[in-house]
Amino acid sequence: MSERLLEAQGLHKVYRNGSSELHVLKGIDLKIERREIISIVGPSGAGKSTLLHLLGGLDSPTSGEVMLKGINLYKLDDDARAKVRNEMIGFVFQFYHLLPEFTALENVALPILIKGGMKKDAFGYANVLMEEVGLKERLNHKPNELSGGEHQRVAIARALVNEPEIVFCDEPTGNLDSKTGLEIQELLWKLNRDKGETLVIVTHDEKIARQADRIIHMEDGLLKWD
Repeated sequence: MSERLLEAQGLHKVYRNGSSELHVLKGIDLKIERREIISIVGPSGAGKSTLLHLLGGLDSPTSGEVMLKGINLYKLDDDARAKVRNEMIGFVFQFYHLLPEFTALENVALPILIKGGMKKDAFGYANVLMEEVGLKERLNHKPNELSGGEHQRVAIARALVNEPEIVFCDEPTGNLDSKTGLEIQELLWKLNRDKGETLVIVTHDEKIARQADRIIHMEDGLLKWD
């Protein structure tokens, strides 16, 4: 039996600049079940990344709500929502967002340390994840010493370190060559199989999109088909 994990209702996002308005999302309704892999596709400017940011609590909608395991993200204050993001949501971005002054292992351990976890536990589990993503030989390398594919593997390990309920990926293979992109996609699918991770992936890569459980097509701020 499927289990509802996340539900968005009536999401609108309007950006205002003086008297002008840009209506990016125009009423999005979406339900996500546990353990699903969902790809979100559509032309540039369709609102895909904006939707991902709202589903993950990174930005606030103009109207509408997002429920994650019964928690209404936008009824929370900023601190409470940040706590939910850190403990229940993982993010993987196209540009990695690793901290250059820290080693790969330190980057992965950081989310546990931020929420007040013990240093020994943080680095212990970060070590395990680094091995799972195939980087056990790169623990003490800094980001400028890593390849693009290695950057993304570190980012994936960091996204998983707090054992999130759901992982949002925004063009996770967008900066990678086709071979490395395939390796990252295979790693994400393996995490879904082995760890039961729910994945929501914005992508322009048709190969990734076709292999998801569901494909959601966005156009002009609306879900055109699911």
